[in-house]
Amino acid sequence: MADIQTKYQKLAQEYAKLRAQNQVLKKAVVDEQGKQTEIKDSVRERDQRIRKFEQEIDSLSFRNQQLTKRVNVLQEELDNVDIKGKKTKNDQGTASSSPSSVIGEELKNKIEENAKLHKQVYESSEEHRLLVQQLQDRLDNLERENNQHQSVLEATKTRHKDIVERLQHDKAKLEVKLQSQEKNASDSVHKAEHYQDELDKIQQDLGVKLAWAMKIINDKLAFNDTEVRELNALNVPTHDKKHQLKTKEVMGQAMTMVSELCAGLSNFHTYTEQRSKIFPVDSSMGPISSTNQKFCSYLHENASYLRPLDQAFKTFHESIKEEALTTLETATDLQDFSAKFSKYVAYLNKLEPYQLLSLEEECQQSSCSHTLEVRNMELHATYKKFTASFNKLDTYIGLLAAASTKSCDHLQTNHRAFFDKLAECSQSLYEVMKDLSKNYNYKVSLEHQLPTATQKLRTTDECVVSSLISLVTCTGKIANFAKANVEFFAAPAAYRTRGHSFMAGDQEGPLTSPAVTQFRSKAIGYMNSLSRSCPDSVPYEKAVRNQHVLLSSTMSQEGLSQQVANNSEKITRLEQEKEHWLLEAQLMQIKYDKEIQRASQLEEELQRVRNSGGKASSPSQETMVREAMANAVPETVPTSSGKKAATQIDTSMLGQLEGIPMEFGESDQTSRENLIKDHYTARLAEVTSQRQVTDGKAVKFSAECRALQKRLTLAEKAKDKQLEELQTAHQTITQLKDELQTTTRSYEGQLSMMSEHLCGMNDKLTKQKDEIDALKLSIKQPSKKPFKK
Repeated sequence: MADIQTKYQKLAQEYAKLRAQNQVLKKAVVDEQGKQTEIKDSVRERDQRIRKFEQEIDSLSFRNQQLTKRVNVLQEELDNVDIKGKKTKNDQGTASSSPSSVIGEELKNKIEENAKLHKQVYESSEEHRLLVQQLQDRLDNLERENNQHQSVLEATKTRHKDIVERLQHDKAKLEVKLQSQEKNASDSVHKAEHYQDELDKIQQDLGVKLAWAMKIINDKLAFNDTEVRELNALNVPTHDKKHQLKTKEVMGQAMTMVSELCAGLSNFHTYTEQRSKIFPVDSSMGPISSTNQKFCSYLHENASYLRPLDQAFKTFHESIKEEALTTLETATDLQDFSAKFSKYVAYLNKLEPYQLLSLEEECQQSSCSHTLEVRNMELHATYKKFTASFNKLDTYIGLLAAASTKSCDHLQTNHRAFFDKLAECSQSLYEVMKDLSKNYNYKVSLEHQLPTATQKLRTTDECVVSSLISLVTCTGKIANFAKANVEFFAAPAAYRTRGHSFMAGDQEGPLTSPAVTQFRSKAIGYMNSLSRSCPDSVPYEKAVRNQHVLLSSTMSQEGLSQQVANNSEKITRLEQEKEHWLLEAQLMQIKYDKEIQRASQLEEELQRVRNSGGKASSPSQETMVREAMANAVPETVPTSSGKKAATQIDTSMLGQLEGIPMEFGESDQTSRENLIKDHYTARLAEVTSQRQVTDGKAVKFSAECRALQKRLTLAEKAKDKQLEELQTAHQTITQLKDELQTTTRSYEGQLSMMSEHLCGMNDKLTKQKDEIDALKLSIKQPSKKPFKK
C-alpha cells in the first residue's frame, strides 16, 4: 500500500513539474514570437531604407549620365575650338585660350565629383548587400529555432497527455490493488508473529553452531598465513628453475670479470707505486718527495681493498643456489660487496689528490718539455674522470644492494632505471679507461725519448701500459656484459606462493623476504635429519647413569683433587726415572766417544812407530800395542791421552754441557761425574715438581671449566626451552585474542543484521497499516479527478 501511495505521489510531482515546464515553454514561445515580430518590423524598415538608397542611386546614375553627356558635348566643342584656333592668327588664339581653360577646370571638377559618386554608390551597395545577408541569416536562425520550439511544444503536449492517461490508468489499478492489500495486511500480521518466533529459534541454533564451529577452529584449524601479504612473503615460493640457472651462469661470468678487474687494478696500483719510487727521483739515488712517499704508502695498501672486494663477490656468487629463488630482495650478500666496493671507491678518492700532485710534480721538472706537460695535463683530467666513473658505479650498486634492506624506500619499478644507469656507467668507465690508456701511452713515448729515462723506468712503464691494456679489455667485457644482460636483470622473476600469485607487471610487485633462503635450508636440513637412520647410541639407562655420575663427579672437587694429586705423584716419579736414564745414556755415550778417540790415537802412535822404527821394533812391542788396543774398548774408566778433547753433552731440557777431559786419576773422574749427576738430578727433580704443580693446577682449572661449561650448556638449554614455551604461550594468547575478536564481530554483525531485519519488518507493517487507512479514507471520500489542471 505504501508503494502505491509513493508511486501516486511521484506521479503527481512529475505532473506538477511537467505543467510548470509547459508554462515555461509557452512563455518562451510567446517571447520568441514577439522577437520574430520585432525582427520582421526591422526587416521591413531595412527594406524601406534599401528602396530609398536604390532611388538615390538611380537619381545619381541619371545625374551622372547627364553630366557624361554634358562632358561629351563640351569635349566636342573644345575639339571644334581647337580646329578653328589653328586657322586663326596667334592673337586670336591667345584670346580664346581663357574660355577653354575654364571649361577644362569645370570638366575636371565634374570628373572628380563623378568618381566620388561612383565610390559612394559602390560602398553603399556593398554595405546594403552585407546587411541584407546578415539579416537573412538571422531570419533563418530564428525560423529554425521557432520550428524547434514548436516541435518541443507539440512533443511536450503529447507526452503530458500520455502521462495523464497513464496516471488515470494507474489510479484504476491501485484501486483494484488496494482491495487485495487489505486482505494481505491481516495475513502479514500473523506471519510477522510467526517469523518472530522462528527468529528466536534460529538465534538459539546459530549460537550453538557458532560455539561448535569455534571449538573446531580452535582445536583443528592450523594457522593460515596466506591471507597477510607480509607473512606470506616468508613462505618458500615456487619459481622457474631455468631462470635461476641462468642467473647462476650470468653471475659466474660476472664473478670472472670482477676477478679480472680486481687483478688489473691491483697490477696498475702496484706498478704505479714502483714507477713513483723511480721517477722523477729514484729512491735508490736520493730521497723522494713527501707527496710521492705518501702516494706510494697508500698505493701499497691496494690489496687490502681489492682482495676483500673479489672475495665478497665470490661469496655472493656462492650464495646463489640453483634450487632457491634469487632476487634483489633476497640477495643480502650483495650488501657486503657494495660495502667493499664503497671502501675501494673511498680509497680511490683518497689516492686522487696525490696522483694529481705527482703529475704536477713531474711537470715541474726541468726535463719536462711543453708537449710532455700537455700530455700530463690530459692525463690529469682523465684521472678525475676515472674516479668520477667509479663514484657513479658505487652509487647505483649501492641502490641495487639496498633493495634487500628493510629501510629501502625506492619502488621496484625503479630497478629497470637503475640497471640502465649501471650499464651506462660501465660503458662510461670503458671509454675513460681507453682515454687513460691512450694518454698514458703518449706520455710514456715522450718520456722514453728523454736522455734521463733509465732502463728500469722503461720496464716499469711497459708494465703499467700492459696493466692498463688489461683494464681496457676487462672494462670492455663488463660494459658489453651489462648492456647484453640489462633486460634479463631488469625483468622481474615470476614466481608463485601459497594462496597468491605475483607475476611480472603486478602493480604491487613481487614480495619476498631475505630470510626465506635460510628457512628453506633449515627445513631441508630438518627433513634430511628425519630421513637419516638413527646412529648407534648408548642405551638410555646407561646414558642416564653416566649423566648422574658426570654431574656427581663435577660437583665433588675433593675427589678430583685427590685423583689429580695421585696422578701428579706418578707423573713426577716417571719423569724422574726418565731423566735419570736419559742422563745415564748420555754419560755412556760420552765414555764411548772417549774410548773411540783413544783407540784412534793409539792406532796413530802405532803407525808412527812402525814408520819411524821400521823393522827395529820387535814382535813383542806390536803384541803389546795390540793388547792395549784390545783392552782399551771394554774399559769402564777412560785414561788421558795427553791432549784435550772437547765433548758436547746434550741434555735436551737443560741445554748443552761442555765436558773437558782433565788429567786426573780414576777416582777424581768418578767423583766429578757423580757431582754433576747429583746436581742435575736435583735440578731435574725441582723442575719436575714445579711442572707437576703447574699441571695439577691446570688439570684442576680444566675440570672446573668443564663443569662450568656443562652447567652453562644445561642452563642455556633450559633457557631456550623456557623461551620456546613463552613464545608458544604468546602465540596462543594472540590466537585466542584474534578468535575472540572474530567471534565478537560475528555476533555483533548477526545482531545488527537481525535488528535491521526487525526494524524493516516493523516499518513495512506500519506503512502497510498507513496505506490501508489512507485507502479506506479515499474509498469513503472518493473524488472524480485526482489532479487539478
